[in-house]
Amino acid sequence: MTLAGKTAVITGSTSGIGLAYAKALAAEGANIVINGFGAADAIEAERAGIESTYDVKCIYHGADMTKPAEIADMIGTAVTSFGSVDVLINNAGIQHVEAIENFPIEKWDAIIAINLSSAFHSIRAALPHMKRTGWGRIINTASAHALVASPFKVAYVAAKHGIAGLTKTVALETAEDKITVNAICPGYVWTPLVEKQIPDTMQARNMTEEQVKKDVLLAAQPTKEFVTVDQVAAIAVFLCSDAAASITGSLLPVDGGWTAQ
Repeated sequence: MTLAGKTAVITGSTSGIGLAYAKALAAEGANIVINGFGAADAIEAERAGIESTYDVKCIYHGADMTKPAEIADMIGTAVTSFGSVDVLINNAGIQHVEAIENFPIEKWDAIIAINLSSAFHSIRAALPHMKRTGWGRIINTASAHALVASPFKVAYVAAKHGIAGLTKTVALETAEDKITVNAICPGYVWTPLVEKQIPDTMQARNMTEEQVKKDVLLAAQPTKEFVTVDQVAAIAVFLCSDAAASITGSLLPVDGGWTAQ
């Protein structure tokens, strides 16, 4: 197990891609800090399941990703509980689909805060601990939308482009510290985030659900298949390995060929 004895903090990890990250890193021996919203009993079931299935320690921290002090407390709690933060995966994200002239200002602010600013705050808090131990892996969940745009997603696309710049900048700053910083850029992955945006897209484009899936979501992906959460998580495991020690500042598409076009 490549991560035995190390600690991974994963934001937005109570479902979807984030939960897949948590399970994949636990399978490699890492202790886990999960974070995110949801029903308390469902979160506890996932937390306990990670511990029992993978024989690691797993704690939950309910930091609100719009609140820098809570993010800092989450990182501090990881260090207090496990002694270090070795892997940080910034995965928390929300979405809203609407034309820019009608796009609610509060939705813009929330998406920028959760999808972009939270990654800055968590990296800022975690880096001193990684430098202290002389090893670290920072992985940001970006999106194909960090590389290309789509209509009606102005805040999300802006935030993900921002994640690309954040990733490159921090990679350069940490290049001599045995810390790598990369972004995974998935195409459409079948997750609760994607599922929830279908009704808004149906309304914005006057389409049926099947039309949205076929003609909007998968239209851009030459494979015509959704990416799976396990495929994304496997990339994160690789980036944490010694084999990936020279990969830093990279944006890695996992998008069924979307950005090859």
